[in-house]
Amino acid sequence: MATVHHWTGLEARALRRALRLSVRAFAQSLGVATATVSKWESKLAATEPRPDTQAILDTALARADASVHLRFETLLSESAGAAHSIGRRVTATGPRAWEYESWADDLDRVVVALSRQNFAFADSLLNRWLTRYTSSELDDKGLYLFARSTALLGDLKRDQGALLGPLSAQQSYAGARAVFTQLDIPRRVAQLDLSLAVVTEMAGKLEIAARQYEILAVDDRLSGRDRARARLWVGTSLSKDGQHDYATRVMQAATRDFEDLTEPDDWSVAHQKLALARRGAGDITQALHFIDIARTSGTTESPMQRVRLDTAHGHILLSDAATRDDGLLVLDQAAKVAAQYGLVHQLRSIEGIRAMSEGPTGPRQR
Repeated sequence: MATVHHWTGLEARALRRALRLSVRAFAQSLGVATATVSKWESKLAATEPRPDTQAILDTALARADASVHLRFETLLSESAGAAHSIGRRVTATGPRAWEYESWADDLDRVVVALSRQNFAFADSLLNRWLTRYTSSELDDKGLYLFARSTALLGDLKRDQGALLGPLSAQQSYAGARAVFTQLDIPRRVAQLDLSLAVVTEMAGKLEIAARQYEILAVDDRLSGRDRARARLWVGTSLSKDGQHDYATRVMQAATRDFEDLTEPDDWSVAHQKLALARRGAGDITQALHFIDIARTSGTTESPMQRVRLDTAHGHILLSDAATRDDGLLVLDQAAKVAAQYGLVHQLRSIEGIRAMSEGPTGPRQR
């Protein structure tokens, strides 16, 4: 999500337009005078809101949904691109103004489609634009949209389990990172570094991933939320590598960060990760406690998150002979949903859990 380190009239105007509010309505939503907003928009980068108003703008942006964040970033990129494009020739084959708007709207739809694991629809929207233009014929605004599209394609490939090699999440993320580096957008570059670290972890390179997460957890280019996620994922890598007690301490620190940041969904996910760490340490009582918190507090509208919760729950239940049958039922349900939505990586994880629980000579007793 977007963050602003220092607001000027330029960023304030972009937020108003991203929220699709009139000057008067925007002023009312912030609790400031209409004349104040008009001043910001007339002077743009030459004026700065007062410190207390900076905080109000921070809150308004933080409360906005993903589609507003995408429009906000696109509008800011357009403003920056106009400044950088003085004297720059834009080819006649590049996108026209109305196509930029359509492209940005399609990316809004992609974000929603990915949240629902509607991969076919998301893929068709992304390829509509990624196959239409090459980077050489795009101005800065077009390059920004191209990079955002490529990063979202990486999210799609990651969720489908295509992690490494040609046409993979790693390839898409690296391509998007290169374009954002060219555009000099450090926060986006850091976010892609975080996405690449996730791919490294999912590919089983746990020590490398943990080191990457540790660096990103203190990277000022990232928002507080992304830094907290990096800390949580340090713990995830450590837990997968068998360092369950240390992982628990790291994850608990990240959980407190999410509570301070008022991020309930991330807070719930953190409890899911804590549950698995305690299962690995053999503390089934605490594992069940944490997974119950995750199941009762988390958002389950996303098929991906339902599968992850059920997989974690089933894994914990399998660890006790008394609840083994319940665990198998929960894993069966998770596998059905994963297969329905094409969540290949999750299916592999479920199969691995089943194989470990059975061992070479039948069901394992604990």
